[in-house]
Parts: sequence; C-alpha cells; structure tokens
Amino acid sequence: MVGIARPDSVPESKARLERFLADGAHGYMIWMETSAERRGDPRTLWPDVRSVIMLGLNYGPDHDPLAILQQHDRGAISVYAKGDDYHEVIKPKLKDLARWLIARGGGDVKVFVDTAAVMEKPLAAAAGLGWQGKHTNLVSREYGSWLFLGAIFTTLELPPDQAEPDHCGNCRKCLDICPTAAFPAPYRLDARRCISYLTIEHKGPIPRELRPLMGNRIYGCDDCLAVCPWNKFAQAGREQRLFAREQTHAPALAELLTLDDAAFRAMFAKTAVKRTGRERFVRNVLIAVGNSGDPSHAAQAERLLSDASPLVRGAAVWALGQIDPRRLAALAPAHASEADPLVAEEWAAAAAA
Repeated sequence: MVGIARPDSVPESKARLERFLADGAHGYMIWMETSAERRGDPRTLWPDVRSVIMLGLNYGPDHDPLAILQQHDRGAISVYAKGDDYHEVIKPKLKDLARWLIARGGGDVKVFVDTAAVMEKPLAAAAGLGWQGKHTNLVSREYGSWLFLGAIFTTLELPPDQAEPDHCGNCRKCLDICPTAAFPAPYRLDARRCISYLTIEHKGPIPRELRPLMGNRIYGCDDCLAVCPWNKFAQAGREQRLFAREQTHAPALAELLTLDDAAFRAMFAKTAVKRTGRERFVRNVLIAVGNSGDPSHAAQAERLLSDASPLVRGAAVWALGQIDPRRLAALAPAHASEADPLVAEEWAAAAAA
C-alpha cells in the first residue's frame, strides 16, 4: 500500500505523545522522551520535508496466531518476528523507490523504517493506509492488522491522499482480549502492562503480578491484532523473507532453555528476536516454563539458577517455584549467599509463597 500525507497532517499526535509520556506509560523506553520534540512533528525532524510518502507491506500470517497459546510446551513468538528482520527487508525497498522518485521527479529524500523519531501510525492514517484502532495499532480494510510501515520524506510537493476514517465502531474485542489489561481506555496503551513491551523492551525482571498472565508468550504478543474483525479481509503475505522459519514457528521451551549466547545468536540470526539478546529472551522462556505447570522442565530451570546473568537466575527462581516448589526449597540453602539484590529478592518471595 502507498499513500501521501502532508507533514502537518497529524497535529494532534504531539499532544497525545506528551500525555503518554506524562503518564509514564512508556516505561523504560527513555528514547521516547529524548526524541519527543522531533517525534511530534515531521518538520522538526527534517525542516525541508514537504510530503510524507507512507508505505505498507503485508505480512499477514497463513495460520491463526492465537492457536499456539494452547500449546504450553511451546513458545509463542509474534508473527512479525518469525521471519527475517523487517528493517532489513523493507529499507532496501524504500531506497529503491526513493531512487526512482529522485530520477523521475527530482528533489531530496530521507527513508525511515521504525528507527527514527517518526510517528508512522498517525501518518499512515493521514495518508489513507488505514486507521489507528482502539488498540492504537494501524488497521487496514484490505489487510487487517498485518502491515509493516515505512516512510519516505521528500522535498517534493505531492498531492496528499484522503485520510482513512475510524471504522472501529462499538467493537472492543482488542481491548477485552488483552491478558494484562494494558489499555486503560480505548485508543490508549500503557506499555508497562503490554506483553510486547515486557518481553522485548523491558530490561529488568518482569513484575511478578504480570508473569502468570503472560502464558507462553516469549517474544511479543499478537492477541489484540489477531482478534480484530477486520482480519476477515486479510490475506497471507507474499514476501518470502518474512515467512516464519521452522525454528521460530513454535519452538519447544525445553530446547530454548538450553541456549547459551552463541546458540541464541545462531538460532535467531537475522531476525528481530536477536536484537533483544539472550538474557531477556531466556528470562521470557523461564516465565513461560513457570506458567506451563510442567515439572519436566525442573532440571533445566535448576541449572539456570547458576547462570551468569542475574536476570536469568531470578527468572529461574520464579519458574522453579511454580513447577516444583519443593525442589526449589531444598536448593535454597545452597543459594543463600546470592549477591545480586534482585535475585535475592526472588528467593525471598519464593520462600514467602
């Protein structure tokens, strides 16, 4: 999909962003604060921009993304991260189009794929690609929930497209399905409760009260996207590099628990998952293990009690306490000298439970 918006077409975005930040709903994403001024208006990011070309690439799945949530021995990875890193797939396409535009129309351009202070979703709505649903994500009448977005800023004066109106109506399926109640109101997200934020952006221990609600989601969450009724018009994506790999489709938790840093990097090479790093990823896997209720994972969880990473050690304490509390209690004396305060706190919480 392609549409054109004026750089001044989303004046309300700045105020919405300021409210989001004032509420602290961005969590530890400090980069949103530091880039807020540039993010609020495309002309602040690049004063010469006269038109914003918004593009969408369909990555629709060929399966039900919610089905894996019933497979408690498997990890659920968000659809967008199952293939090659979308940044690496989309940016060359944007550069090709930008070169074509310069050759045909002149002017200057800049291309962006989710790596700069650009409010892609409001701009995409202004350019007619879709509208921001009550879950704050873009919804398309043609492709449902499954569009990657890219932007080309240009100095050319191009005729803008008609903005897409909101078609959500009274529907609130996306709000009601959220496992962690991350939407305080329609069209507002509290990232601190969002499983996508918690499993990808959040660097520390995940709050204990949210862990049981995460199920087997180990990287991202598709619930609010997948449940949208507009997906009845969605179609499977055609870009093969975005297709799910065998190792990301429904990986076994038992296998993921064995990953050291080298194995993690090899397994998730060229995917978005790799950028999160092994420590946060194994933390997520251990939470899924704790939620599985399967004591067959106890030996691996016990091994990770001595992992080099405090983040992994802390998650291992919680996971083992969920699936085999007696085993954890027997191991407590050997770990009484735990130096990291956050891990020591996990041991104390497990003992209290």
